[in-house]
Amino acid sequence: MQAIITSWLSEQGIHASYLTLAANCIGVLLILTIAAIGFYITKNTVLSVIDKIIRNSKNTWDDQLFESQVFTRAATLVPSVLVLLLTPIFLDADAAISVLLILVVRIALCFQVARSISAILNVINTLYQQTASERYLPLNSTLQVIKLAIYLVAAILAISLLLDRSPLYLLSGLGALTAVLILVFQDTIKGLVASIQISANRMVAPGDWIELPKYGADGDVIEIGINTVKVRNFDKTVTTVPTYALTSGSFKNWRGMFSSDGRRIKRAIIIDVSSIKFYNQAQLDELKSVQLLSDYLEKKLAEIQAQKTDSEPNSELTVATINSRQLTNIGTFRAYITAYLQQHPKVQKNMTCMVRQLPATEVGLPIELYCFSNDKKWINYEAIQADIFDHLYAAAPLFGLRVFQHPSGYDWQQAKVNADA
Repeated sequence: MQAIITSWLSEQGIHASYLTLAANCIGVLLILTIAAIGFYITKNTVLSVIDKIIRNSKNTWDDQLFESQVFTRAATLVPSVLVLLLTPIFLDADAAISVLLILVVRIALCFQVARSISAILNVINTLYQQTASERYLPLNSTLQVIKLAIYLVAAILAISLLLDRSPLYLLSGLGALTAVLILVFQDTIKGLVASIQISANRMVAPGDWIELPKYGADGDVIEIGINTVKVRNFDKTVTTVPTYALTSGSFKNWRGMFSSDGRRIKRAIIIDVSSIKFYNQAQLDELKSVQLLSDYLEKKLAEIQAQKTDSEPNSELTVATINSRQLTNIGTFRAYITAYLQQHPKVQKNMTCMVRQLPATEVGLPIELYCFSNDKKWINYEAIQADIFDHLYAAAPLFGLRVFQHPSGYDWQQAKVNADA
């Protein structure tokens, strides 16, 4: 073909000293034109046909081939292969332009093949994430190591082509660069070891809710890679955390809560200590109408009656009162809360449920609720917790108890009005 082009140019009156240059230019132009046409046909015709076949198939895994651009990256191989095939036909094999063109195309092929293989590995990872019941296998990290090795091989082949040396010649020199390579890839090595530890110990899996206050991460794990772990926070931002940070530091994983039967409610009501009193008989008679307290009052009053000498409960603080057992409003309120939680339809019955009194502080006496809701969804959990405390805040005054809060402007205003009156 080179001879035909040269003969045609000669007939057109091109000077002999420019025939070779003109023939090479035309040859390169024809090669690039044919390669561009081949790429256009492949991308707009062949890929369209393949796309229709895949979309009409009943399988779902083959859709990932298009979404991961496997065919698109493979299509870039077509013009490179055409250039390799057409260069010996249109150009003289010994020409500098021919050698340069083949060299560039071969180097490009190395990385194009690496990109195509990388796309196939992405498909494997996506299918694994969709179908795997256990996600503790560090497949993403393993595939990233494989990708790194593939691109490293592509780079070695490209350098060997540039230097016109065997790849083995370059590999033999890597031994002397081991220390440098370890220094350059130290984060990758630490991340790979950490990902293996994470998998072996089942510490984290994609989809887990984790908290890492040190890095400002509080949300769901979306990806575990060699170097980083991506966490989608609840404000929809994404925090990137070094993989080895999960093994070198501490973090909280909420997976255990989701796999359990309930979600913990642990919150206290602060009672004003000055509102704590003994009950008198009239108050006890009134409380007997509360269904949740009837059994408790009957049992406690029977115990007190059997132990005391003065059978009449008295609200006045006297020696007789101190010397005998009496029911208090704070103790009765704790009993009411316990009974209320035990009959609540949203409280998990087979998990710990208790009401305890914490040490008094400068703001009052904390009465803490410790139980578990049977609905673990965040919105529903917060609604259940709020409903319980709404009821208890409203019920506290019926027991003669005041819930503590620091005085507000309204309190001072009322105090002033009362003082003026």
